[in-house]
Amino acid sequence: MNNKHSIITKLAFLSVSLMVTSAYAIQGSLPQLKAALHISQTQSEYLVTTPSFAVMIFVVLSPLIQEWFHISDKKIIMTGVTIVGLAGIVPMFVDNYLTILISRLILGAGYGLYNSQAISMISVWYDGSERAQMLGWRAAAEQIGQACTLTIAGLFLSFAGWHGSFAVYFFAFLVLLFFAIRVPDDSKAQDDHVEEDNLAAELTESDSKEITKISPVVYLLVLFAFLLVVDYVGMENRFPGLAVAINGNHYTGSSMFLSLMLIGATLGGICYGAIQKRLGFGTVYLGLGLMALSNFLFGFAGHNFALMVIGLLLIGFPLQLVSPLIFNLLPDLAPANRQPLVTSLCLIGFNFGSFFSPSIAKWTNHLLGQPTSGMGLAAPFPVYGVALLVIALIIFFATRHNAKQAQ
Repeated sequence: MNNKHSIITKLAFLSVSLMVTSAYAIQGSLPQLKAALHISQTQSEYLVTTPSFAVMIFVVLSPLIQEWFHISDKKIIMTGVTIVGLAGIVPMFVDNYLTILISRLILGAGYGLYNSQAISMISVWYDGSERAQMLGWRAAAEQIGQACTLTIAGLFLSFAGWHGSFAVYFFAFLVLLFFAIRVPDDSKAQDDHVEEDNLAAELTESDSKEITKISPVVYLLVLFAFLLVVDYVGMENRFPGLAVAINGNHYTGSSMFLSLMLIGATLGGICYGAIQKRLGFGTVYLGLGLMALSNFLFGFAGHNFALMVIGLLLIGFPLQLVSPLIFNLLPDLAPANRQPLVTSLCLIGFNFGSFFSPSIAKWTNHLLGQPTSGMGLAAPFPVYGVALLVIALIIFFATRHNAKQAQ
């Protein structure tokens, strides 16, 4: 059996996360797709967003499929990556919009089938600071994967047209081979006791007891995940409109700054393990504080474009401090054989947050009496900042209450 502590095996664990965000790889080819297939802008955008619908469905079905067919995490991850590779390359060979749309739906099913298992398998095999480090690296791998697949698909687009951009999904088969060879089978590990690192003891008193059922804290973490992504995706979506409102209708530099967001998010994922080792549960306060600061800079920047960009670039780093912490808490809040389920629930929270972010931002604008255009696009973010600080206070007083009861 391969040594789980070796750097090569760890890279194999992380490699599958490189493809999770590859649905966005074809964004650069949408104008060519639109022209070639004679479709509307909205129809072309559905080719990017459709996978997320399937992800939300299959992230729920995945642990049920595992239970029904007694499939290990490793095998279902390999199945999901195979589906991503096969469905991803279909548009290379067809010119029919409906066929391509269906292939993108199946692509999302592949993501949903293995996304939660890619996280829960790390929780099964690793513990303590090593688990925290691996979860942080996994979050960074998603950002790196999105940046790399976007770049590679763009290169293919430049010399092979829009059909060629879909060749980026051939990399799924390389990932599949690497993962299959290096990652040990997890069927035994799922029956073993997973050592607790007591991070979740600050939220629940179950640290001294054997974990036999799912803690209610899991459902609070799902809501927490939802709110975090509402904020992050909302800022990402509204920055281009604000950039044009400040710099004029001919401004086209938004994509560069949005790409730089990924660097901040990648750094957050890479640094998460070291920061969590030093601060422990205090990492959540650092993350929420920095996210709130980012929202205030972005929301109160007005026509100061540089200040707005600073707020934009800052938000990715703390997000990747808080989101791995959510997954790092789960092994102490549910038994090992329920890890795929609770991980799936948190992923649903993240996906729903992404999906509903535009609507929640719009509702916030209406509540504040601000237009959903021009500089009014920045209105929701000070509200989000205050909400993050309120959440931090609630967590602080809740953990103090639990600590007093435990004495």
